Amino acid sequence: MKKLIILFNILAYLMVLESCSKLDVDVESQYVKDNFPVTNSDYAALFGTMYSNLSSQYGVPYWRMQELSGDAAIIPARDGNFDDGGQYRQLHYHTWTIDHPNVRDIWQWGFGGINNCNRLINLTNESNVAAATKASSLAEVKAMRALYYFFMMDLYGNVPIIDTFPVSTLPGNQTRDKVFEFIEKELLSIVAQLPVKDNNNRIAVYGRPTQAMAYALLEKMYLNAEVYTGKPRYADAVIMADNILKNTNYALDNKYSDIFDVNNGPQINETIFAVPYDQQIPGNQMTRFGFYPALAPAYGINVGFSIAMSTTPEYYNRFNLANDIRNSFWLIGKQYAPDANRKPDLTKPVFVAGTTTQIEITPDLILKPGKPMDLGNTVADQAKGVRSVKYWPDVNAIQATRLNGNDMPLLRLADVMLMKAEAILRGAAATTVNGELQTPMVLVNKIRNRAGAPTVATVTLSSLLDERAREFSWEAWRRNDLIRFGQFETEYPLPNDVLFMNKDLTRRIYPIPANELKLNTNLRQNPGY
Repeated sequence: MKKLIILFNILAYLMVLESCSKLDVDVESQYVKDNFPVTNSDYAALFGTMYSNLSSQYGVPYWRMQELSGDAAIIPARDGNFDDGGQYRQLHYHTWTIDHPNVRDIWQWGFGGINNCNRLINLTNESNVAAATKASSLAEVKAMRALYYFFMMDLYGNVPIIDTFPVSTLPGNQTRDKVFEFIEKELLSIVAQLPVKDNNNRIAVYGRPTQAMAYALLEKMYLNAEVYTGKPRYADAVIMADNILKNTNYALDNKYSDIFDVNNGPQINETIFAVPYDQQIPGNQMTRFGFYPALAPAYGINVGFSIAMSTTPEYYNRFNLANDIRNSFWLIGKQYAPDANRKPDLTKPVFVAGTTTQIEITPDLILKPGKPMDLGNTVADQAKGVRSVKYWPDVNAIQATRLNGNDMPLLRLADVMLMKAEAILRGAAATTVNGELQTPMVLVNKIRNRAGAPTVATVTLSSLLDERAREFSWEAWRRNDLIRFGQFETEYPLPNDVLFMNKDLTRRIYPIPANELKLNTNLRQNPGY
């Protein structure tokens, strides 16, 4: 199955768009209106640029902006190693600057994707294909453009709205609520032309926009509407959720680990939209940064990884429910090689190289006195910090790239369900779907039952945020959640810390990058920078 996706992306990479600061950059293509694509390979080569651009930065720089700025993930230095100019501690302490590399690169990535979509819209409009083909092609491209715009609105707030190619006049910023309105109108106008996933087309639509993808993105926007626009839209969030939940082709997968496995793909029932990866598709480096390298041989991997990324003790402490399968995807305590079911084989302890001392990973992040967010680099120091194996390490990884082949789900049914539960808790009415009255308790218990965790008798907003932490760890939604719950400024002091968080509320959006302000004098910096 993933070979089909690999082929799609290899074709796409032949003409991948280089994200660029210049909004009027030309994008070369062998396709013009007179030879618009007809075969599947033609479509892959043309439209594939939208997806190859997406995968190129989603799995590392975009992910870091969403996760390292919260409590779910942290990259501490190790005696100066992995400091990389302080960029990771800047994310942790909300002290990023207008020239932070992720701030710069993700702006270019997002608007590079938007610019490419605008080019594809031009080509599609000028083509001679049948009206139905043109409508479905335009819907696909506009849905992807809306996704890129969502990323930009969520991260940067007040961004330009660009819907033409090429750009004749450098645009200024639009307010966040205007960008919200643009995305909303775009998605509502094209949702009917997008395909509906069923058992016959799940391969063809995998990793591409569907009606459920548009509805899920709208649900995410409506749930966060009070943050984005100042106006609550919780009832609308429930409507969008129900548009997905009534489609029985989406269902919670029985085995939570399958969703994130190396061989995940179209067979996963709850995936609404995923970013496909493989050894030929760079971008997913969860194992490279989040694994413990001394365990690699015990996991059948012959690759050197980083020792740095882990989670905070406060975040890990939420994984405290009896029999919850989600607890098992963190590496903590004495380490053993995994058995065939990926459970610790207690007959196979893993030792520190050249010793008879068993590797033991500890949760506390105790810093070296006087050093900014630095744990030290002794064997014991390297084992500080709970690691994640939610994206199971890929035995096909090679040293040259250290890539994971696990696709990364961006929107999935469990999120649709918990967003609906939250919208109801915040004031929307519970609704009946397929004969079932879906209260917050009913929805949360569906997630709990799949995880093997105890069911709940009541649900509060506070307990729901903890449930989202357990269910969506390292899925690039933590910053979004913390801001909506008013907890983005919560500080998690580290022992011996010499740094402090910038708790200014303006840090809830990132700055316009310095180089963009120089290139486009019509842009205005976000407040607080």
